[in-house]
Amino acid sequence: MTRVSEAADAAPGEEAPGTGAFSLETFMARARARLASAPPPYYSEAAFPGLNGDHALQSEQQSLVPSKPPRHAAVLVPVVARPKPAVLLTLRSPHLSHHAGQIAFPGGRVDPGDRDELDAALREAREEVGLEAGLVEPLGYLDGYLSGTGFWIVPVVGLVDPAYRLTLNPAEVEEAFEVPLSFLMSPRNHERQSREWQGTLRHFYAMPYEGRNIWGATAGMLRMLYERVYA
Repeated sequence: MTRVSEAADAAPGEEAPGTGAFSLETFMARARARLASAPPPYYSEAAFPGLNGDHALQSEQQSLVPSKPPRHAAVLVPVVARPKPAVLLTLRSPHLSHHAGQIAFPGGRVDPGDRDELDAALREAREEVGLEAGLVEPLGYLDGYLSGTGFWIVPVVGLVDPAYRLTLNPAEVEEAFEVPLSFLMSPRNHERQSREWQGTLRHFYAMPYEGRNIWGATAGMLRMLYERVYA
């Protein structure tokens, strides 16, 4: 694996983590002004070159165009409403057939019974970690994200009451934990890593934090949050 820091992305005079730029008030003001009020349209092959996704950092993007329509999914990007906000993440169960042991947002497929992506994200959060919908204030949407595993993911950003209590579903989630928003929204912590997969060198974002490696689609969507709210 190779690793390249993107510290050069940091803006001159960037405030230190935990100061005004990353306060709850500043995040809320920026999120309400900059997040989309409606979910993005479903994946279109015609729009592929400009889409966000696992392909975005690759030199041969066109070879990654899905051979069939991707599966529709939604995730909750849960920002905990502390004076110094944090993002709630999960460690997926090591027994899962897909993405076992990886760090992720609560989320999954949009089911026929879901009203929309928000409904799906809240349902999945309740099923995976026991987070009740009444403790989540939806703030808006990021652009869709096309994963290399064949999902079109809609990230729903929500503000979570810090008094939340979780009940983890061990079949899906091994652990849930918080990471400071100030760390995740500082471009100096956005590394570009690469590794060989199925004979091809693939590039992706990674945000290592206290022994945990936040990478792939999760890091890619966090980068999208940074670009939309803080860049």
